[in-house]
Amino acid sequence: MRIKSSIVVAIAMWLVLLGSVRGNAADFGPTPEQQQRHLELFRLGSKLWPIYCNQCHNARNPAELAPYQWDMVIMHMRTMENIPASDEAAILEYLKTAR
Repeated sequence: MRIKSSIVVAIAMWLVLLGSVRGNAADFGPTPEQQQRHLELFRLGSKLWPIYCNQCHNARNPAELAPYQWDMVIMHMRTMENIPASDEAAILEYLKTAR
């Protein structure tokens, strides 16, 4: 009898833990504010990217590099071209997303 009650308690605890770990669907993913910020940066980056990049060379296709590779490229180009941080963030958002 004691084993059965221990099993029932263990199952109940597991179900409670599972429910608290799973959370609501609203707990996962970007918030509407984050989505809006992403869209703003993406749109600005799509306008700034050809302006800055075409000054010295042809603007590269964003799909040519993996998203993590754009971090290093934009850091190098920012120091060479003296790109403001806000413009860098927008261009990087565009390059990483426009694949």
